[in-house]
Amino acid sequence: MENLDNSIFDDLKNGEMITPAHPQRAELRKSSYATIQLVQQMNSSADPFTINEILSKIIGKKIDETVAVFPPLYINNGKQLSIGKNVFINFDCTFLTLGGIVIEDNVLIGPKVSLLSEGHPLAPTERGALVPGKIHIKKNAWIGANAIILPGVTIGENAVIAAGAVVSKNVEDNTVVGGVPAKFIKQIDAVDDEKNDHNGLDHLL
Repeated sequence: MENLDNSIFDDLKNGEMITPAHPQRAELRKSSYATIQLVQQMNSSADPFTINEILSKIIGKKIDETVAVFPPLYINNGKQLSIGKNVFINFDCTFLTLGGIVIEDNVLIGPKVSLLSEGHPLAPTERGALVPGKIHIKKNAWIGANAIILPGVTIGENAVIAAGAVVSKNVEDNTVVGGVPAKFIKQIDAVDDEKNDHNGLDHLL
């Protein structure tokens, strides 16, 4: 049930479904268009300082200077997005952030990755509602090119998501997952030989 004492962003943060009848639904759309305006400015720049400055405006707080973004990056609303230190985001990624996205330190995000923290009910009569599902990517995770992370998923520390994977369930720390839907491939051993790891994953990442 929607709490009229909260803003629509509070409701999203609390994981509440936003129906078309929500009194602030129009404000949500207005905020997203304001974000898109800033996103267009960011994506037209090739200057790292300018990109980070505009991304900070989108998020609403200063991001660390160690964050590197290769535009274009598409974001529908920055209010629910958090980015840690030493994060790298490659070309052409899409972040649907209304359900909340947390990206911790030292995360690598490959090109064309989609982080989708929002969806819609399965029932056709409720399809117009928005269902938030927070995405949490923990420290030192690596998300391979073209991977899709669906609402409500947590990616564990040091985990690796193979290229093209569709991740609908939580991923444990120190594991590799891949496929559609993504499934466990292997455990990452801290003492694994680096060369052997790369040889074993070249076809996945």
